This record gives sequence, C-alpha cells and structure tokens, in this order.
Amino acid sequence: MDQKLEFAERLQAAMRAAGLEPRPAVLLNVFNTNYWGRSVTFQAVSRWLRGEAIPGQDKLITLAEVLKIEPEVLRFGEAVRHSVQAQRQRWDEGVGYLERETFDTFMKLPAPQRKLAREVIQALAKAYPADSAHDDTSTEPRA
Repeated sequence: MDQKLEFAERLQAAMRAAGLEPRPAVLLNVFNTNYWGRSVTFQAVSRWLRGEAIPGQDKLITLAEVLKIEPEVLRFGEAVRHSVQAQRQRWDEGVGYLERETFDTFMKLPAPQRKLAREVIQALAKAYPADSAHDDTSTEPRA
C-alpha cells in the first residue's frame, strides 16, 4: 500500500480516537487553531485525509499533539514503535555491566582514538562473524 494512503488511514483513525469526525473542515479548524505557522488550506488537509499528501514535520508534530498520538506512530504506524522497542529490549537484555563500562570508556576517548577502536572492532567482526559457532568466553560474573 502507498505510504500516503497508509498515513491517511492513520490520520482518520487518530481523529476518530480523539472524538473528531474525519472530515477536512473539522481537521482544518482543529489544526489551524493549534498551529503557530501559516494556516493551511482546506485543500491541504483534504489531500492529507485522501492520501494524496503527507504533511511536513512541523505540521505532523502539531497534528500528533492535537490528536494525542506519537508523531512517529502517526507518520509510520505502530510497526515503527514495535521495532524501536524490540531494538531497545535487545540492547537492554544483551549488554552487561562490562560492555556498558567499555562503551562509557569508549565515549570518553578523543575522536581519533574512537575511530581506531571502531576500526579494530569492525576488523574483529569480519574475522569472527556473529553467525559462526562460538563459545561464551565472557569474563563477566554469572548470577
């Protein structure tokens, strides 16, 4: 499905969830009342609702605030939220104390040394791909 049409469906659903009828006149009034930039036209909001256009970032943020929905969910859908949460969970569960300590130390290095450390890590990753069989030689204490 087209991104613009998917956006229009999310916009209409968000309007309904906010207790608004998903009609251009309603959206025009609500949007222009809350937007501090130049007012948008009836044609512009009509195009958003018909899936012919996606508003710019500043307008998207205003829409999200008015409709009480996260801007990224309004723009890209729930899949984005789930993807971000899965990545965060992977990071939280997969990184122990020693790795976090190493990352903190890495971030304190000057830029040239960070670049060198990245190059070393990338070379090691090429030499020992993650999908190859490996044993857990971690020195991290086990609970």
